Amino acid sequence: MMGSPRASWLLVFGLLLSSITLAGAAIVTYDFNISWVTANPDGMADRPTIGINGQWPIPTIRADVGDELVVKVFNGLGNQSTSLHFHGLFMNGTTHMDGPSQTTQCPIPPGSSFTYRFKVQQPGTYWYHSHTHGQYPDGLRGPLIINDPKTPFKDLYDEEFVLTVSDWYHDEMPGLLSFFISKANPTGAEPVPKSALLNETQNLSVLIESGKTYLFRMANIGAFAGQYIWFEGHNMTILEVDGVYTHPAEAAMIYLAAAQRCSFLITAGNETSNFPIVASMDTDLFDVLPEDLNYNVTGWLVYDPKEPLPDPAEIYKFDPFDDMTLVPWDNQTLLGEPDQTISLDVIMDNLGDGANYAFFNNITFVAPKVPTLYTALTAGELATNPAVYGEYTHPFVLDKGQIVEVIVNNIDPGKHPFHLHGHNFQAVWRSEDEAGTFQDSNVTAASFPEIPMRRDTIVLRPDGNIVLRFKADNPGVWLFHCHIEWHVQSGLMATFVEAPLALQAELEVPSDHYAACAVGGVPTEGNAAGVTKDLLDLGGQNVPPDRLPEGFTARGIVAFVFSCLSGILGVAVVAWYGFADFGKEDEETVYAGGVVHSEGVKGGEQPPASSGAESVTGAGGERDVISASGQRG
Repeated sequence: MMGSPRASWLLVFGLLLSSITLAGAAIVTYDFNISWVTANPDGMADRPTIGINGQWPIPTIRADVGDELVVKVFNGLGNQSTSLHFHGLFMNGTTHMDGPSQTTQCPIPPGSSFTYRFKVQQPGTYWYHSHTHGQYPDGLRGPLIINDPKTPFKDLYDEEFVLTVSDWYHDEMPGLLSFFISKANPTGAEPVPKSALLNETQNLSVLIESGKTYLFRMANIGAFAGQYIWFEGHNMTILEVDGVYTHPAEAAMIYLAAAQRCSFLITAGNETSNFPIVASMDTDLFDVLPEDLNYNVTGWLVYDPKEPLPDPAEIYKFDPFDDMTLVPWDNQTLLGEPDQTISLDVIMDNLGDGANYAFFNNITFVAPKVPTLYTALTAGELATNPAVYGEYTHPFVLDKGQIVEVIVNNIDPGKHPFHLHGHNFQAVWRSEDEAGTFQDSNVTAASFPEIPMRRDTIVLRPDGNIVLRFKADNPGVWLFHCHIEWHVQSGLMATFVEAPLALQAELEVPSDHYAACAVGGVPTEGNAAGVTKDLLDLGGQNVPPDRLPEGFTARGIVAFVFSCLSGILGVAVVAWYGFADFGKEDEETVYAGGVVHSEGVKGGEQPPASSGAESVTGAGGERDVISASGQRG
């Protein structure tokens, strides 16, 4: 029986309204099984790699501004916990979806599921990666693109490409970290990658057509190396950095530190030959330059696939574009005088276990027993007291609406790319190399630009300083840290707890998040020590090793360690000479440091069969071709 005309009209209206809603803001869902595969992107060595759904490189996440993004994660690794951070997205109203383990969530244990659900309001170029135990350099890293139908630049280009630069290690992170933070490495020399990669390969061809203009979205998804990038025979017109639209700016070369992004236009000329795309790792970051280091990677802009792919020309000086000169498209002026100023000194030093650690103001970060967000949600009125979050999360409580100024002084001769979760910031000052501290520079606010450059990751120069400003308009728990993954793991992080009482009133954590904690045995209430009654009792909180006795220095430790090693080596040689059987060849495989994974897999070994490792085609030795649609040929 047919319904009444009124009922039919209501049905049509409802369907129309639903269609409009879906057209305006879709729900975009990804189902990810994070598991082991085998990869060989530089053609030098097969190695266990963390993939998604049996594939590596992992998928690019795409959504439009206004969409709700749902990422359903199953941890199929078998031997490691994991999490996902969506780098650069503010997570407005959903700080519990930000991803850092023991900060806004518990790690996702092997065999467990976890759902990230949040709305995306920012257009631009981002990326996603593990934020657990230094894991992402083992492969769990990929692009995240938020399309903007209303971009002011939509009439300036015909098609777009997504490119990544990265660094690649042949050994797994657990073993590398165990050696890096140990008394065997008292100077804190970071492990040097084996290769540079372009779109996680070394054989990339980008097919272009004469007369067309292309938008290139580029992200450095590496662990350590900043990279110089240029396209021979072509200039770039920068339109965006770290999700912030900029007034167009011409550049012949750019520099992307770990975690930074840049979008730019390239116009294809009337050419028949092909041109190199070059990315070169910043070797100033490396303490040593191994003989087998492959620090350049070359791809090609391909006008004609039948023509040869030329070698890049040699250059003798890097002269990248200065990102501090960029002007945001929205012309946001300098924020007012700060309500709160946070001053952080970057220091590298040794602790009582002989290992080298990274410090902000003599505090090296140690994860709390209770994730910091869960402390903020369960501490009541004491949530505004930084003490409840523990000394070694290095917490700062921010009031809603404050203008916050962060001054970072580099008491270290290395570069550091600093990233802020939950916000981008105005970069109001950056000194040259070896300028000393900001407080000693005699620089005043009169030297700050009227319209500062804005992004979420900025390079602090050697022995220099930076000044950043942002408005605390996003209640949540947000990390501020160096994005060199070695320094994250050695403690170069602080925690900003923003408007915790507002969080208590507004935030509801899903049950599957708490379920991950239950499986992992991680408490979800109380202060950083897990104390639920007297929240100012921090007895039992996680702590770093003790300080060194006065008088010990890194140089003294090195001398002591090598003296001990020399003595041990001498005894070992005598013993070997006395007991060796010279008629038999020793075939034992020696692993770096003899390191064993925390879950029992030796560094360099394939994961256990239960982890479901799959083999994927290594990019090394094969040509990887992409068209503007992003499809590989």
